[in-house]
Amino acid sequence: MRRKPGFTAIILLVAMVVSPEFGPLLWAQTATPTPQQLDQLLAPVALYPDSLLAQITTAATNPQEILDVDNWLQQNSGLSGTTLTDAAQQQGFDPAFIALTNFPQVLDMMAQNIDDYAAIGQAFLADQGAVSASIQRLRAQAYAAGTLRSTSQQQVEVQQLAGQTIYVIQPANPQVVYVPVYNPTVVYVRPSTSTAVVTPLITFGAGIAIGALLVGNPPWGWGGWGWSWGTHRCYYNHVVWAGWRNPYRPPTVWYRPRPVLYTSRPGYRGNWHYRPPHYRPPVPGPRPPNRPPWGPSNPPGHRPPAGARPPVQQPKPGTPTHPIARPSPKPPGSTRPPAKPPTGKPNPPAQGKPNPPGTNRPPANGTRPPATNRPTPQPRPTTGGQVQPKTRPTAPPATTRPAPQPKPAPKPAPSGGSQPQRQTPSHSKPAPKPPPKSQPRPQPQPKN
Repeated sequence: MRRKPGFTAIILLVAMVVSPEFGPLLWAQTATPTPQQLDQLLAPVALYPDSLLAQITTAATNPQEILDVDNWLQQNSGLSGTTLTDAAQQQGFDPAFIALTNFPQVLDMMAQNIDDYAAIGQAFLADQGAVSASIQRLRAQAYAAGTLRSTSQQQVEVQQLAGQTIYVIQPANPQVVYVPVYNPTVVYVRPSTSTAVVTPLITFGAGIAIGALLVGNPPWGWGGWGWSWGTHRCYYNHVVWAGWRNPYRPPTVWYRPRPVLYTSRPGYRGNWHYRPPHYRPPVPGPRPPNRPPWGPSNPPGHRPPAGARPPVQQPKPGTPTHPIARPSPKPPGSTRPPAKPPTGKPNPPAQGKPNPPGTNRPPANGTRPPATNRPTPQPRPTTGGQVQPKTRPTAPPATTRPAPQPKPAPKPAPSGGSQPQRQTPSHSKPAPKPPPKSQPRPQPQPKN
């Protein structure tokens, strides 16, 4: 007899079919990281001081509160010291977040990589021993590589406990905490003999005074946090952490855990030399001013799906899409682009005289010269009542050669016959030189 599926199984099947995000969400909430995957998750913070690391791991159990507290710090950036911790306590935040308000860069780093810290929180709730073992495993690799050593900012102690080597990290000055900054792709690997390490691979930011966390010895103060490495447990207020007595309840739960892509981070399959493309270590840095608050429309930690192309950068407003398509500037008052200048030099007009007809070319913009620029017709000169023939004016020569003088008329040869009538000299100006390639017109002889 065939059994019918249960009601719960039907509901789960329908939810996975209807909501495509339910499958990854269910996987992210139920999958347990392997030891190598835990090393990848904890590598960016495993070298932090013990007390700060205890605050980070316990705060990761509520990823929605990480985003809420980070938004609250953005809105109350003017508070500091005891005033800041008192205001955070009035908001009802958990003790780990009250202590982390003095480290806003660390909280912002956790918010930007919220998927990683949500996975750390799930692993911490499932097995604190596995998390503590991963931290000691990473510290042993950094100590063997020579990068984890005592400095003026922190003190590294190597202890033997029940036949196991334990690495304890504490601030060198109990009043000041320095957050280490390092790259997980190089800090856990012993450098080769041919490579000379000039600068330290672990640096430190500005020191943070924790006097407000020590005054009055509050339960969430700095001295109440740490690790019991013998029992592989984290403690808060000098007691093994087992949850908060009055936990914070987010007013709106909009964040949904997403699966972590372990193949896109250093330490994949135990290979710390692996450097994924576009990988940026999650290190604490300056908080961006005027950042929009995290929310459903602005979720942090978004990762593009595998094989997705990078987004195409849109041009800035006012920038042409192609440099050739940029229009040329137009002169004011004209509707057509300016014409190209002529290759040859035009003949300049004579001083004080209008351009003779036939030499005025229309401008490049297609307009004709005004009528006032046309030469006024002159009356023809007369000699002895006779009208002189009309001569065609020509363009002045380009050079400054003097005008040729008219040749004198030849004298008639003496003969016995009647003498020809003498030509009456004309008192008019000599005719200008005719244009090239044109035959001069003969002048008519005056009649008797």
